[in-house]
Amino acid sequence: MKVDFAVIGGSFAGLSAALQLARARRDVLVIDAGQRRNRFVDEAGGHSHGFLTRDGQSPGAIADEGRSQLLRYPNVQWLDGLAEDACRGSDGRFKFRVASKVVSARRLILAVGVRDELPPVPGLVERWGRSVFHCPYCHGYELDAGPIGIVAASPMAQHHALMLPDWGKPTLFLNGAYTPTQEDLAALGRRGTCVESTPIDRIEGAADVVLADGRILSMKGLFTQTRAHLSSPVAQQLGCEIEEGPLGAFIKVNSAQETSVPGVFACGDAARAAGSVALAVGDGALAGLAAHRSTLF
Repeated sequence: MKVDFAVIGGSFAGLSAALQLARARRDVLVIDAGQRRNRFVDEAGGHSHGFLTRDGQSPGAIADEGRSQLLRYPNVQWLDGLAEDACRGSDGRFKFRVASKVVSARRLILAVGVRDELPPVPGLVERWGRSVFHCPYCHGYELDAGPIGIVAASPMAQHHALMLPDWGKPTLFLNGAYTPTQEDLAALGRRGTCVESTPIDRIEGAADVVLADGRILSMKGLFTQTRAHLSSPVAQQLGCEIEEGPLGAFIKVNSAQETSVPGVFACGDAARAAGSVALAVGDGALAGLAAHRSTLF
């Protein structure tokens, strides 16, 4: 299968990138493995927030509508599956395999997304996307300014602990993840964040934190710091430079979303240290425009 542009990843960033290319009347192929990062929110019956005109809708509904709109363009093809064995051929085109199909593209956009590794606290994974979150801008408002727990997984918990008083009454559960300095504790005190040093035994109910000494602190919701891992090895297979951030690895891109490999662009959560639906759509639009222009100038 030979196309002008291939977009690996059919979530928000990939859909947005492909839309720009479709409207430029170029042949576009979107490959999607069906592992959208916020699918756990859909499974919990939750909603996406912070994306203008779509605030409060389910992320699955937003993605489905985006795909439906994209596929109205006759120059767009969609292929379900996992992209593997990526390389650059002797003709300069990018090649990879999806099941038994070999795809060749002039330009490649990586919107592969990430998967989240949660801290090993019993009961945390089961509540991910339901009552355990990572972004206060996405989920903080719905906690109604109530008690909020922060399950520390790294020193980055300090940022959550300083931010979340704007959304409720937070308690930072250190859980042995790091030791705040006196300066850190003073800053938390000024913001009104409580600090609990007793280790967590497990999470029960919606967001009840059971401590090792038997105490139970009931929260409206919990926030934690995940470790992000690229959902596909395609970027590494192509030789794209990978940066290590405080919350995991991501693909290094320039201001036009181009990677260190000319002709390969990246967008979405795989190409920034943190993300959201709104940011993914914006980055995807820029990647699509830049990929198109790279064939012209």
